Amino acid sequence: MPFAFTLPTTSALLFSSFTSSTTHPSLPLAASTRRGVLRSVLKKHKRLPPSSRASDLSTVLATLDDYLPYLLTLEAALCGRTVNGEEIDLALKKEIDVEWRTTLTATGPGRESPRVRGKGLDIEISFVLHTLACVHTLQARAQLLALYGATTPTTEQRTAIVTTTTKHFLQANSIHNSLVSRSAETDASATILETLAQTQGGLAALALAEATLLAVLKDDPYPAVVAQDRNKNDKDWMIKPPDIPKVRAHLFARLCLAAAEHAGKAEAMLSASGRMDEALIRYVSDLRRTSRAKACRFFGIDADLGGETGRGIAWLTGGRKQLGFAGPKDEGSKMKGLAKFRKDWTERREDKKIEQGGEWGSDAGRLEELRVIQMLEQKWNKMNDTMNTQSIPPSDPLVATMPLGRDVHSSKPFVPSCLDDDTLARMRAPPDVDELGDDSGESSDDEGEKAQGDLPGAFPGSSSTTSNGESYY
Repeated sequence: MPFAFTLPTTSALLFSSFTSSTTHPSLPLAASTRRGVLRSVLKKHKRLPPSSRASDLSTVLATLDDYLPYLLTLEAALCGRTVNGEEIDLALKKEIDVEWRTTLTATGPGRESPRVRGKGLDIEISFVLHTLACVHTLQARAQLLALYGATTPTTEQRTAIVTTTTKHFLQANSIHNSLVSRSAETDASATILETLAQTQGGLAALALAEATLLAVLKDDPYPAVVAQDRNKNDKDWMIKPPDIPKVRAHLFARLCLAAAEHAGKAEAMLSASGRMDEALIRYVSDLRRTSRAKACRFFGIDADLGGETGRGIAWLTGGRKQLGFAGPKDEGSKMKGLAKFRKDWTERREDKKIEQGGEWGSDAGRLEELRVIQMLEQKWNKMNDTMNTQSIPPSDPLVATMPLGRDVHSSKPFVPSCLDDDTLARMRAPPDVDELGDDSGESSDDEGEKAQGDLPGAFPGSSSTTSNGESYY
């Protein structure tokens, strides 16, 4: 986890073809230039292999942050609002026509997501903000990968990673929430999945669920112990066994239940459209199940700390059921044969994905939580069979008594940056035609441009004209 969103790409758009300004004539061209850079960066990012995209996210984020103030300035001018107390006269020549590639729409196997065309500046702003929120989520994903690297991070490093990741999730949540209010005012949003209020509301709830789980992960020692135990390069076990400090188990269980509630809300909202990518729906469902399983585990830890080991084992059995795995007690015998082979193969495949840094974590931490529960089950069953000999109650009545969740984060409003006074003053100068980029092309092909004008039978890439512009024929 988190979910590996795919960043959308877009066609060319020249704002000077749709708008003109008497007070700031350079504004449409300056916005077009920044958009052309963003278009190129998104297309380059799409062509990168999955393992190399994380290092490119900072470039995409910087390009979005550079383009967004110009885009919002165009919107403010068209709506008659002032920017830094300065009035901008911007006239609309014709309706802005923009095209983006949707990445949330369900598609068939091997087929690329379709392009969608929209009218108006609202569609452009919605897609840019949606892309910005996805970049923050992907940066959080890249940060969390360091927790499962070849070198086990220290407690301070782990805290720093989780803190930085939480900031990315909360920023994504605020952006998605701002898109919810914006979608309510956009008439064209009814046909484009990314601009639907229920879509952005579901993504906002998903980001908040992830941030809530991180508040638990920061002080949860058990996933780190399991990851260290499975790390082939870690040699700390030769020196001393890992320390497992006492945790605020009951509080952490309430936080996990709050994350499960947010994930359940996200699942309901994202599924309502009927056109959402199945991989995203499956991930949100797994996140809800994982959050409830974590809550069961912490209730079990709380019971074990109180001397009720049998009750704690029952909670772990309930956590297994929440994950969709039946425990050995329910099966009547230990896992063996083909089922054990399939489980071991799944674990090895997930570990390989983490090593490569590619499409890992698609199960929302479900397999990782199962490993933690298995570790505690093995330990507590051994203690209960040799020392405590307590009876193990049924797990279903315990799970039914779980309380409501407790939130730790609150959504904050998104405050985008705006153009400063010096930049606005420079926009009063006439536009320089030399600054006009090639973003005015009509091609919307996101896979790259082919060589134009090649002669039949000629070497690929050779021009059909000579250096002085005369045709060979």
